[in-house]
Amino acid sequence: MSKLTDVPKRILIGRALRSDRLGETLLPKRVALPVFASDPLSSVAYAPGEVLLVLSIAGLSAYHFSPWIAVAVVVLMFTVVASYRQNVHAYPSGGGDYEVATTNLGSKAGLTVASALLVDYVLTVAVSISSGIENLGSAVPFVVENKVACAIGVIVLLTLMNLRGVKESGTLFAIPTYVFVAGVFLMIAWGAFRGVVLGDDMRAPTADFEIKPEHPGLAGFALLFLLLRAFSSGCAALTGVEAISNGVPAFRKPKSRNAATTLAMMGLLAVTMFCGIIGLAMATDVRMAENPAKDLIHDGAPLGPDYVQDPVISQVAEAVFGHGSLLFIVLAAATALVLFLAANTAYNGFPLLGSILAQDRYLPRQLHTRGDRLAFSNGIVLLAGAAGLLVWVYGADSTRLIQLYIVGVFVSFTLSQTGMVRHWNRLLGAEKDPAARRRMVRSRAINAFGAFFTGLVLVVVLLTKFTHGAWVALLGMCIFYATMTAIRRHYDRVAEEIAAPGTPTDDSVRPSRVHSVVLVSKVHRPALRALAYAKLLRSDTLEALSVNVDAEETRALRDEWERRDIDVPLKVLDSPYREVTRPVIEYVKSLRAQSPRDVVSVIIPEYVVGHWYEHFLHNQSALRLKGRLLFTPGVMVTSVPYQLESSEAAKLRARKRQDWTAPGSVRRGPAERAKDSSPRT
Repeated sequence: MSKLTDVPKRILIGRALRSDRLGETLLPKRVALPVFASDPLSSVAYAPGEVLLVLSIAGLSAYHFSPWIAVAVVVLMFTVVASYRQNVHAYPSGGGDYEVATTNLGSKAGLTVASALLVDYVLTVAVSISSGIENLGSAVPFVVENKVACAIGVIVLLTLMNLRGVKESGTLFAIPTYVFVAGVFLMIAWGAFRGVVLGDDMRAPTADFEIKPEHPGLAGFALLFLLLRAFSSGCAALTGVEAISNGVPAFRKPKSRNAATTLAMMGLLAVTMFCGIIGLAMATDVRMAENPAKDLIHDGAPLGPDYVQDPVISQVAEAVFGHGSLLFIVLAAATALVLFLAANTAYNGFPLLGSILAQDRYLPRQLHTRGDRLAFSNGIVLLAGAAGLLVWVYGADSTRLIQLYIVGVFVSFTLSQTGMVRHWNRLLGAEKDPAARRRMVRSRAINAFGAFFTGLVLVVVLLTKFTHGAWVALLGMCIFYATMTAIRRHYDRVAEEIAAPGTPTDDSVRPSRVHSVVLVSKVHRPALRALAYAKLLRSDTLEALSVNVDAEETRALRDEWERRDIDVPLKVLDSPYREVTRPVIEYVKSLRAQSPRDVVSVIIPEYVVGHWYEHFLHNQSALRLKGRLLFTPGVMVTSVPYQLESSEAAKLRARKRQDWTAPGSVRRGPAERAKDSSPRT
């Protein structure tokens, strides 16, 4: 079984890495940017479209509000980036928003932030991949026809890439991310040159369409509500900003400075790209609608259900570069690829946050440890499973999924910035140096403005998106919160229960006597070995125990026992219903009832086999017995293994695998072992 699983595992994710090679996986800024910022950078591929989709409800006349919405998103982006630059300097340990909220606002606020971030990371994977599938589907019809299967396939592929390790996956992701950024900037520059200098009339493929407004003539409060909803949809461009503050430990030294620089680079690039695409969309007369089959009109008739609405960035690229041109194809491919890879932000943030939460006993301990490639493998697999389930439930529809989006991230934004204000207040109370106080006051002002602005946006998001699906995200946050609270309560209860007391108890007092019971079914080598081992224990009482389920076999066992003159008394339990487990359990309990201060030691001979399928043929009764005896107080269970020939063959196979030379390993050379720096004695 080990061979069946180990070889494919090594092919898919590579050779195991030693713990002392963790430093080699740290990221320089050029790799950290696509690893941690691919989500906000790629969101410019769908965030502008979400703004236009919402505005289309009021008709084409509402499109002229889109530049003002873009300005509001830009101000919010700069505010959040400036605020998080303070976070990475103050809390570089990797806890990010969770650590800030827990330290300054208490454990409940920290757990709320953690719940929000976990939900948002899952949604990041689902939204990014679903949007990438839709972008790719504009060129490859097969992808659109099989959206769910293709999306889940991409999730599996990304999971395998991330299981290979952060640095390897980051290097793979860097090239398409930079190609996408360069392509968008080239599109903006060439579009501006054509429009301003050459005076070309660039028209999107939907420029001749008309929009049938769902609610024409909106004014007053209704129009304000629509604009706020469009703004909240555009705020999808901010998702993933917090991932850098959570991933500071993955940066090379100086960690905080490199993380802060990466944050600034990400904010500048994302803002420029977002504004450029919004501007080109207005210049090329892009038309979008929430229900394009009915609300987009061409030649006086609706387009119908066969029409597939392309994303804004695809329409703008077609208008600027020309349909089918090389640059159009390159940008379309890079856009689809970077949307897939944008999920990498969550693949780095979710496992790291899960590890910290597991260390604080809010999640299972298995999420705390790194896998053999020095990545948090269990967290990666858990994220992939949750995102795959979400994609399947929502049919890989990014428009439906995005309504669930950004609620969690603004919860974490607001609580984190509020916590930072309290952090600076606490430091200012003890700081006397005027220069240091001025820096702290400036940082506090930045975080206070960030807390106010993101809190305001959170209220807007909840009001405008609650009935459109945001309630699902809130429900997910509540489920995470309740689950983590229950896990922490369980771990605390167990820790209190097993804590070593200051005075002697029954656990530390030597039992009065030990009554050993050896389970036997036949007189064979495993049984004789178990009896020999039991004699070495020098128990106060030793007996062999068998269950009578077949009269002939029991008679043969007694005869063989007497013939060999085995000096251990044999006790046979009757079982009229041919059960094995229950008679043994009842007998052991009766021994405990007769002498509560005695310990009963049950010794079970077991076969050690070498093939996975042999486990189904042996030791089934032993497994059931051990499972039941574990719940019986005062009972110790010991397995005495007997190695069959197949286990020896398995040992030889394992030795051959250990000595096996992988293709190319001679050329690469063996992995260098860390030198022992400890003094020799």
